[in-house]
Amino acid sequence: MKRELPLMITAAVGLFMILSFFVPHHVVSVPADFLQSSAIIIVAFGYVLGGANVLKLNAEAIYRRNPGWIYKLILVVALISTVVLGLFDGCNRKGAFLEEGSSSKWIYDQFYSPMSATMFSMLAFYIASAAFRAFRIRTVEAGLLAVAALIVMLGRVPVGSLATSWLPGWLQLPTMQEWIMEIPQNAAKRAILIGAALGVMATGLRVILGIERSYLSGED
Repeated sequence: MKRELPLMITAAVGLFMILSFFVPHHVVSVPADFLQSSAIIIVAFGYVLGGANVLKLNAEAIYRRNPGWIYKLILVVALISTVVLGLFDGCNRKGAFLEEGSSSKWIYDQFYSPMSATMFSMLAFYIASAAFRAFRIRTVEAGLLAVAALIVMLGRVPVGSLATSWLPGWLQLPTMQEWIMEIPQNAAKRAILIGAALGVMATGLRVILGIERSYLSGED
């Protein structure tokens, strides 16, 4: 029963949640809402557990003076300061800790937002470098992909618009990149999303039916 009981509970809860989508009666909807709220609470505890784990690992590294310990110290100080100031703002402002004038909003505007912008700006160069290595033209499909990527990258910057401003409208790079993003890119993205959704459904059914058991102590 050590493994059968979790499997039975998982199957029963999974089938019950599927049933709640088709039966709006309160006998089914009320327990289903309770289970969903319980899942949200468990996820919140997961965040707390993750934060505690980050503090534990970095505190050990700081104590042992591991390489880069000064950055871990900055991380720990920033984490604790943000949580403490957020708690004060939440108590004083009745939960609205991100409204204008609060300490949390100041931290977000002065530290988090500029650092996020810097990180994504640097990622752009890494993405361009990775794209250059990945788009080595060896087949017709790779050639089409490289041409489309080149049009999209040039069409989204001012130099692309200036270089093709003398051409008819439908041949200008901004117009071509917009068509690529709206038609072929959207079609491919929707196909990937549909495939991912089917994969999620298949995995859910495998868990409900007890075929997928990797969450039970790593058993396949």
